[in-house]
Amino acid sequence: MSTPPPPMPQNAAPEWQAAPGHPQPGYTSPIPVVRTHFGHAITSEWTKIKSVRSTMWTLGVFVLLVLGIGLLAGVVVTSSEPDLGGESPLSLGFFGLLLGGMCIITLGVLTTASEYGTGMIRTTMVACPTRGRVLLAKALVFFLLAFVVTLVCATLIGLLHVSLLEEHNAKDPSGEEWLKGTVGVSLYVALLGTLSLAVGSVIRHSAGAITIMIGAVLAPLVIALFMFSSSLRDVQQALFEYSIPNQMSIFYANSLSDSGPSGWDPLWIMLVVTGAALGGAFALLENRDV
Repeated sequence: MSTPPPPMPQNAAPEWQAAPGHPQPGYTSPIPVVRTHFGHAITSEWTKIKSVRSTMWTLGVFVLLVLGIGLLAGVVVTSSEPDLGGESPLSLGFFGLLLGGMCIITLGVLTTASEYGTGMIRTTMVACPTRGRVLLAKALVFFLLAFVVTLVCATLIGLLHVSLLEEHNAKDPSGEEWLKGTVGVSLYVALLGTLSLAVGSVIRHSAGAITIMIGAVLAPLVIALFMFSSSLRDVQQALFEYSIPNQMSIFYANSLSDSGPSGWDPLWIMLVVTGAALGGAFALLENRDV
């Protein structure tokens, strides 16, 4: 038989219990207490966005669309147009980026809305109670990721088109055309995705937010095509000029109209719209339960 342990004296106390006359307990946690900052939120959001499979799938499809459609467009043009008449080969990258932008929109929505669907947003807010910090970290991490991936794809497809069309009397792009056709359009697509992120935070439903964003991209152009009345001519013109596909094409100097935004105007317009959407998402996040 095992010997029972000796009884604990009545005046004995656990070592973590406060000593008589001392208001604070005598136990000190071995885990260091670190004051959190914005860098921790950035690290957390980067870990989350690179760990989920939706990121790899959406960015993988984006790369395939941009490079695949871009290559197909280059092959079709070289086989059907022996003389391009001095047109810039960079404009052929527009088609792949327009369709690939749907992937960036989807990923932007999922970055915020999916956490509400799974309930993980509660864990996120417990870990970082400063809600504005969480939203800003999500937006910054997503924007940088979308910008880098888009820039790499736009640059690669631009180099490919210049190489394919150099024997077909294509125009040699200038430095400004390269800047707008790579950095400019990449910033625009990344801002479009960040706008989707803000909409996902407001709607808190992935399918609904994605539907709204795809409608915002395609609906103005489709509606304008069916405006046959002369009384609606000004409205039709405005829808053409400020539709997202037309604003993307401006970075390749292929606007659908001679008036409206030009140069770098589409980037500033998207920057203002995205900033307003993030401001609204922040205000709602501070005033709604998770």
